[in-house]
Amino acid sequence: MDFTNIQVLCVGDVMLDRFVQCDMERISPEAPVPILRLRGTREMLGGAGNVASNVAALGGTAVLAGLVGADAAGDAVRRLLSGVPRLISAAVDTPSRPTTCKTRFIAANQQVVRADEESLAPVTPPEEAALLDAVEAWIGRVGAVVLADYGKGALTPGLMARVAGLARAAGVPVFVDPKSPDFTHYLGATCITPNLKELAVASGMAVDTTEAVVLAARHVLAQADAEAILVTRSEKGMTLVEASGVVQSVPARARAVYDVSGAGDTVIAAMALCAAAGRTLTQAMHIANAAASVVVSKPGTATATVPEVLRELGARDEDAPDADGARPLREVQALVARWKAQGLKVGLTNGCFDILHPGHVSLLAQARAGCDRLVVALNTDASVRRLKGPSRPVNPLDGRA
Repeated sequence: MDFTNIQVLCVGDVMLDRFVQCDMERISPEAPVPILRLRGTREMLGGAGNVASNVAALGGTAVLAGLVGADAAGDAVRRLLSGVPRLISAAVDTPSRPTTCKTRFIAANQQVVRADEESLAPVTPPEEAALLDAVEAWIGRVGAVVLADYGKGALTPGLMARVAGLARAAGVPVFVDPKSPDFTHYLGATCITPNLKELAVASGMAVDTTEAVVLAARHVLAQADAEAILVTRSEKGMTLVEASGVVQSVPARARAVYDVSGAGDTVIAAMALCAAAGRTLTQAMHIANAAASVVVSKPGTATATVPEVLRELGARDEDAPDADGARPLREVQALVARWKAQGLKVGLTNGCFDILHPGHVSLLAQARAGCDRLVVALNTDASVRRLKGPSRPVNPLDGRA
């Protein structure tokens, strides 16, 4: 799962996510509200900025195009952008609107209140033209485009239509994190990633069962003339509905959920990277689901790395039968099929491996470095005897395994 040569253009609403850690000591005598004693503040990129951060954390290169205001929050965004490796800023400075800033006050490990600073006015024609210039400058150099729509004004229907048209002309897939209930704003997208609430509002249909989710997804799929809808369903996992008729679901992994902030950003970043790498949407969904499982276990607006995602995918193989020695071929074939469905690169090496020596160790290390999962095929004891003589193997099959 190597995304080092892939670039993703992230276009949309750039935000600053601020988390203020507090102690909650008592109720105010002035009003029935808690008194918070401030202990510290953390600032992170949010919105389209968090999508870009996730692309970079997963090993790709992110190009971020959005609007950043001439204010303190904007200065913080610029500082954060400059500190993220593999994140290229194509942000447009604007003096006419504030930088969107969400300040969350956290006490006793939970969010007490959130204060938003923002403008919901549509972008001005000069701002829209500057964003389109940034897209045109990069569209021929990226493997995927993400439209991160948070309803803060940066992505007008006209701008999204122009970006989608440029991407189609360049043969680049377009992924959309939607906020508008009108999915015709996302015409021609490769994949749209609504959550259950967004799907329910956009379709006007029930989404309480998997069957209902599929029907609602097909409804909005036709509206948007898109290739696929990926519905994120919180603790129920994800469901992918493709225009071709393919329907696939993947369950969420049971684990402690610390914070769901930004999980959707992780999903769409992973989907875009996988598509740019040539993975199918089904494979991309498995990887995105694992990445989301990682970030919800972290506080704040978090990201996932490739090693973390690989460990999460590996944890899902824990239900496979244990074996102290060699595993039967049929069992390994089932594991390989599962790994491939998850979009993992599977390698194979083979040998007798009877008396382990440095050459064996070097071979195994090189083989493992070239893939996400390595299968080692061992000669049977009878095969080793035929190859090396009647006194071999020194170690029987299970011992060699």
